[in-house]
Amino acid sequence: MKISEILKQNKQTISFEVFPPKTETAFDSIRFATEEIAGLSPAYMSVTYGAGGGTSKYTLDIAENIEKNYGVPTLAHLTCVSSTRATVLTRIAEMKVAGIENVMALRGDIPVDMENMPRDYKYALELVRELRSAGDFCIGGACYPEVHPESKNSEEDIIHLRAKADAGCDFLTTQMFFDNGIYYRFVEKARGAGISLPIIPGVMPITRASQVERAINLSGSYMPRRFLSLVERFGDDPVAMTQVGIEYATEQITELYENGVGNVHVYSMNKPEVARAILNNVSDILK
Repeated sequence: MKISEILKQNKQTISFEVFPPKTETAFDSIRFATEEIAGLSPAYMSVTYGAGGGTSKYTLDIAENIEKNYGVPTLAHLTCVSSTRATVLTRIAEMKVAGIENVMALRGDIPVDMENMPRDYKYALELVRELRSAGDFCIGGACYPEVHPESKNSEEDIIHLRAKADAGCDFLTTQMFFDNGIYYRFVEKARGAGISLPIIPGVMPITRASQVERAINLSGSYMPRRFLSLVERFGDDPVAMTQVGIEYATEQITELYENGVGNVHVYSMNKPEVARAILNNVSDILK
């Protein structure tokens, strides 16, 4: 099923993101984790794509397994900046053969050794156009509620996002955020700029103190004082920190639902126990 169809069902749902292994030796354990999450029957699952396409085969294998054996629609990520057009077209053809209908079109990080080299793709919107012309895919795009790190300001960021939406995206998913007010303000600004696509909020449960610094470095996330206080208090206790992270994410998700959000996308970090706990916490809402 296409994600655009799921989003039109006018009901509240939850989806999870998983990532493929970096090496073949880790494949079985990660596949097992993704299968456990698929067994929770989320609305859909997204499967990430390693930098430079190094895990592309595993991405497709995991996505295809989830779709065919668990009946959960999958959203396969695809990056383009470090790939040739021929490589991207090969990946698209492979997705068609695997029966993948949903693709998250991403630029990807620019490798240091490619910063000043000619590239077939410079922006995600070019990949969106490629996918739109290559088949009947449901295409997702990423957005930064706290401004893309490479944008000068939020106004420029919204202009680029509008261009990507106009190129053929069917929906957008945000980077993680830890203050729902940031998401609401971002959606309001996007609507004011004429972006009418569904904007799915992305929530990441922080279950280890070390994840805080990574979240800040990755997306410039604002960390509310209340949340930082919880990390300071419980960060040295792995069990307590996991519980606190699940509870904080649950509060975020519940409040998003209460304010009319249809689907929330959870960055589950391949942790079935975290995904299960959050799903249990919001199960009454999702009935």
